[in-house]
Amino acid sequence: MTTFNLTETTASKISSTLTRLRHQMGAPAVGMVLTLVTVVDEAGQYDALRAATDAAREHPSRILVVIKRDSAEGDRLDAEVRVGESSPGEVVLLRLYGELTGHADSVIRPLLLTDTPVVAWWPGEAPALPAKDPIGALAGRRITDAKAASDGIAAIRSRAESYVPGDTDMAWTRLTPWRSLLAAAFDLPVGQVEGGVVEGASGNPSGPLLAAWLSDRLDAPIDVAESGGPGLTRVRLRLKDGGELVVSRTDARLATLSRPGQPDRRVALARRPTSELLAEELRRLDPDEVYGTSIRRLAAISGREGR
Repeated sequence: MTTFNLTETTASKISSTLTRLRHQMGAPAVGMVLTLVTVVDEAGQYDALRAATDAAREHPSRILVVIKRDSAEGDRLDAEVRVGESSPGEVVLLRLYGELTGHADSVIRPLLLTDTPVVAWWPGEAPALPAKDPIGALAGRRITDAKAASDGIAAIRSRAESYVPGDTDMAWTRLTPWRSLLAAAFDLPVGQVEGGVVEGASGNPSGPLLAAWLSDRLDAPIDVAESGGPGLTRVRLRLKDGGELVVSRTDARLATLSRPGQPDRRVALARRPTSELLAEELRRLDPDEVYGTSIRRLAAISGREGR
């Protein structure tokens, strides 16, 4: 891995450095499938960059990490360019100072790969309206993480109110194994579902989102209840003919599936690292219609509860 530091630089100089480094290594910037713009603070940049780099092994990318520093300082752009023969793409850390902190979109625009999709990712605090954020407006896909907010439940409800096709949230991505398991549980007839409850740790934004998805799919009221966690711990679906369909997870790896008239089954239901969640989201660059339907259902439920 070759690292090149540029202080008080410009986007043009950064682009020229990327081209020069790639040609020096005999590996011009081909084969990269997207530009991933990661907006993060200094404290979170290490973990975010590690997750993005791991995800790029499946999706070779130009990774632009935008770090907004002190807006009271003089205008300055510092960059750290990383390119390597074994690297899955290119990495550019951009540290913005002064008025540049309010014009990050102007800085990154010349660095976007031509004719490839742009994905914006906020691992920490995200804008209230991601699609109208200057960086979000450049992206076809926008990934937020309500779990990183100080109030995860309020954050995911905010996503519901501001949803635009192309938006998604990692609170939804974390639900993929749960949704797959619950869908598979209905491969054998179990009867009509009258209602149910999703149990999870206090403040976990995935809980109400899973309840909204289930409510939409089953056309039944699904409540949310708190448990000791961690994360989601149980889904209980009450059946019209009696009994319950239950998925219960007591650790970070396995769950128990219980259905009336069937023996309990132990099934894999592991908690996944951020890099795997990000890689999953990068597999699809078109709008996630199921997420859109579920988040709108959550908005409708929240609206009823607020009346």
